[in-house]
Parts: sequence; structure tokens; C-alpha cells
Amino acid sequence: MCGIVGIYDLTASTPQEQLLATATAMADTVAHRGPDDAGVWADERAGLALGHRRLAIRDLSPTGHQPMVSSCGRYVIVYNGEIYSQDAIVRDLGARVRTLRGHSDTEVILEACAEWGVEATVHRLIGMFAFALVDRLTGRLTLVRDRLGIKPLYWARSGSSLAFGSELTAIRAAGTIPLTLDRDALAGYFRYNYVGAPATVYQGVNKLSPGTILTVEASGETRESQYWSLDEVSRRPRHPLSPVDTRDRLDELDALLADAVSRRLVSDVPIGSLLSGGIDSSLVTALMVEASPTPVRTFTVGFEDPAYDEAASARAVAGHLGTEHHEIVATPQDVMRLVDDIPRFYDEPFADVSQLPTMLVSELTRREVTVVLTGDGGDELFGGYSRYAAIELARARGRRIPGPLRPLMGQAITRTPASLLDRMALLAPARLRREGMGRKAHLVGAGLAADDFGPMYDALLSHWPDPASVVVGSRYQPREPARIPVSDSLRDARDAMRREDMQHYLPDDILTKVDRASMRVALEARVPLLDHRVVELGWALPSELLVRDGVGKWPLRRSLYRRVPQALVDRPKMGFGVPIGDWLRGPLRAWASDLLDPAGMARQGVLDAQVVQRAWQQHQAGAENGYLLWDVLVLQMWLERNASAIG
Repeated sequence: MCGIVGIYDLTASTPQEQLLATATAMADTVAHRGPDDAGVWADERAGLALGHRRLAIRDLSPTGHQPMVSSCGRYVIVYNGEIYSQDAIVRDLGARVRTLRGHSDTEVILEACAEWGVEATVHRLIGMFAFALVDRLTGRLTLVRDRLGIKPLYWARSGSSLAFGSELTAIRAAGTIPLTLDRDALAGYFRYNYVGAPATVYQGVNKLSPGTILTVEASGETRESQYWSLDEVSRRPRHPLSPVDTRDRLDELDALLADAVSRRLVSDVPIGSLLSGGIDSSLVTALMVEASPTPVRTFTVGFEDPAYDEAASARAVAGHLGTEHHEIVATPQDVMRLVDDIPRFYDEPFADVSQLPTMLVSELTRREVTVVLTGDGGDELFGGYSRYAAIELARARGRRIPGPLRPLMGQAITRTPASLLDRMALLAPARLRREGMGRKAHLVGAGLAADDFGPMYDALLSHWPDPASVVVGSRYQPREPARIPVSDSLRDARDAMRREDMQHYLPDDILTKVDRASMRVALEARVPLLDHRVVELGWALPSELLVRDGVGKWPLRRSLYRRVPQALVDRPKMGFGVPIGDWLRGPLRAWASDLLDPAGMARQGVLDAQVVQRAWQQHQAGAENGYLLWDVLVLQMWLERNASAIG
């Protein structure tokens, strides 16, 4: 894993020395992503410069150094990621066509692009990648991001200047792109706890979308094209399967999962697994144990609060599989040690609170290994989130109500005060009571009134319900939620939720969280469940196969139960959160109170201090506003660190 940066002066008027100096300064901002080597390259005649920071994983010799020039001398590449189809590409290239000097995957991609072109090459790539390719003959710059958005890539253009990088800090270091806070994007952050692609926290600075190629010609013409589309994959026709066909298809998935894990064990440095004890990470670890010739090292993080602690489950799975297991317990003191790093390594506001245990377990893991496999992507691809079941239950009950009565009943529910509904819920049996029943009832009522549970699903993913009221000067319009009509089939409803998560939540939240937390300590995280072949096969399965006896992710469970006793892994899903609400009333209260100082907020002019103070006071009085306040706290830390760079 590495960090890549570059600049393009389309007027070709910048001296060579300045190009090299700028590329060096940009690369220095992502030095944590690649501590093993550094390099820059520039072409004054074209106005182009590339920079690279290397985390050496494969081909540790100088032949893996970047920026790398092709054997024909025409192309130059900087690349971040890992591909696992290298051997097949090398065979197809043939020794007589392209001579390879080393065995790095960088060189394989470079020579393949030189021989076949960029688009033909990316279709052959299995893995995670973001790269920039310069054609020295034409002056064309091409930027490419992997299909699922595992590896980040940012870019911006202002007039005749273009800059790109693995992180936003690199674009800031270029000094050629004016940076102005995008208040509408910031309001989106308060809605979802991340800034959704293609926007960033800065106006005019973009995230390159997953599965996309951006081409910049010497003339200044810029165009984007999509070489792989999750939307297209998810909407391909599917047909019911016979019992025999179902078994064969699930066996095919099991074999493909084993292949995806096996391919990701290729490394010239030590490798391990992040193990939570849940379905996804346990399956990945079990497949690692089958494929690895050496004992597998596993890593987990626990909490003192048993409501958040999964360490015992991970320990049990590790014991069954015979791994060399390591664990650490997260405490409020760890949080205070890590918080200063959040605005440094999460280069725009990002407030998924599970970033904290992810940073902590990454630290632990990096002491032992340089590469780690994770189970990320299983919930989105195979329907594992509890919110899927919640929406399906609401829809099923809604369908029992005659169509003409649904809007009337929905309006009656939404017009009833949430506080009254909360009191009414106390009359229900204890086993049926849930926190915030009034608010949840309003969501169901709105779904019935509109005959569409898409807004309800969006609300389950949301933090601040009215983010424009928090951000001063925002004209934020929420994205159009996925449509989940009551009348749709169960398959269509589940597909809509999975598609929504894989297009937004997965790349912009989950994968961003893991990338920044792992790269902070130069740890490469590989995600076999997001091998695009697994994704395509997962979407080819009938949706009905994903759930059995009301439990999701059946295809993954089937594979896991072949390797790990069901009793060790069958438990309620816990997620990867932290008791942030309790901590903000206890050990983190003084720290948070200082950051939320109303006078300081008023001077910044970014947030409505009264709205924030109201949420803070309600939380101290017992309301559960921990996640909402974490959004504010992360932004405040980010603003303090970046105030001088924002126009």
C-alpha cells in the first residue's frame, strides 16, 4: 500500500525544479502511507509531476521503486494498492512482448497499460488499486480507481492547474487549488457522519468515484468514464434456482471465497487477520488457516463494557482455529491518546466512532505484521445488517393494511407526539420495548403515509435529522433515498437496501475508516469479500437465498459452519461501536465541553452554537446524543487543525 500524488500545469510553464519540489511536498503529506521509499518524477515540457511514498509489500528490491517508467519509455505510473491476478497478466503479456525487470505488481500494471491500454488492463485486474498513468508522447494523464472504492483518490482542477492525491492533504500541499469550505457537503457530513462522494469538504475538490477512469488531455479536455458499475451488476436478471442448482451455486461461492482469500496471502512480508468473532471475519480467518502454510496471527480489540465487547467471541474462534491470537482492551485513556490523530489522518471530517477501535487494533496489528485481511463488505453484499430485517418487518406489517387505509393510518401515527408514543410503549411487554419507540413509530408512519419505506431506511442511516439547521449558511438538499415501496417484492426491497449501502455507506464510511486507520500505521488491509468476482456472484444469487429462518448472510454462514461450530459464532450482531455516550458524560466530558465552547463556535461561524449546546445539555441530562455530538467534536478538531488552509 502506498500514497500517490501529482500535479499537471496545463500551460507547461512551471520549471522542472519547482515541479519536483511541489511533488515532493505533496508526497511528504502522505509519508505515513509509505515509510519504506519515496520518489518523484517530472517532465517540464508537459508540465507534469508525480510523487510516491512506498509501503513495500511485494518485490522489496529497488525494481519496485516508483514513479516507474515503462520498458518502452513512453509511460510513467504511480500506484497504490495490490492486485492478485498478476501471474495471469504476466502470462498473457509474454516475455517476448514486454520484458519485466522485477516482480512487483506495479510493473505488471504499467506494462499491461503500455501494451493493451488502460481500460483493457483494468478489466483484467483483481484487487484494490488507485493509480495515475502519464503518456509522455501525448501528455495524457489518466487516473483510475478500483471497482468498489477500496483505495481512495482525490482530484481537483482550478483553471489550468490540476492536482491529485491519495489524501486531501496532498492537494492542499500543491498550493495551486483554492480551498473553500463546502457548507452543503458539510451538512451532508452531519447527516451521515461522512462526506459522500463525489463531494469533499472543499468546494471543487472531488473524490474519484469507484470503478471510474478520469482522463485529462494536454488540451485541457477532461472526461470521466465508468468501466465497472455496481448499479449495473446489481440489476442483472436473476432466475429462481432448483435445489440442486442452489447447492451448486453456493458451492461455487464457497470455492470463490477460498480463492479470493488465498490470492490475498501473497506477500513478501508478515500477514495476519482482524478477527471480531463475527461471521465475516471468522470466515476469512478460517479460509486463511486452510490456505496458509504457516500459523495465522489474529488480532482483536475489546472493551471493559460487556455491551460492546466481542473479545471473548473472537478468542473462542481463534482457539478453535488454532491461530496465534492477540487482543487489546480499548479504554477512555486510549481515546484521549488517539483523538489528536483523527483530524491528521482523516483528512476531512469523518465521524464513524468505530474509527477509534479500528485505529487501536491497527496499532496492535502493526507490531506483528505488515498486511492484514479483514471481513469488511459481508454485511452490505449478503444482507447482514439488522436494519434490513427492521425494514422488511415494517413492510410486511404494512402490507396487511388495505392500500387505501395506509396513508390514513400513517398520518395518524405521525401526528401523535413521539413522547406520547414513548409512554404508550411502556404498556408493551418488556421484551418488545426498544429505546426511542416514538421516533421509530413516526418513521413507520411516514413510510405508510407515503407507501415508501425508502425515507425510513435513510433515516436509520442518518445522524442529525436536519443538518442544515446545524451548519450556518448551508442550503443542503439530502440525496434522494432508495425507493422501497410497500408494494415491492421482498427481493426488490432487500436489493434496494443492499445497493444503497454498497454505493454510499461502504466506500464512503466503512472502507474510508479502515483505509485511514490502517494507513496511519503503514498497515495494508486487504478485503477478500470485496473481490469483484465475489461481488458479482453475490448479486447473481436470488435474494431469497440470503436469509434463512430470519437470519441474514446465509451463504456466508453456510461456508463458515463447514469450518467453525455454529455455536461459536451464532450470536446477536454487535457492530464495532464504542460507549461514546457514556464517555462524554464521564471521562471525556471536560475535553468535549472545551471543544463545544459556544463563544469559540460563534467566532468560527460554521456551526449554530445554540443548536449544538442544546444537544450537549440534553445529553448531560440523559438523552442519547453521543453520536450527534461526536460529529460536532470531530469537526471542531478538524477545523482547529485546518483553519489556516480554508478560505
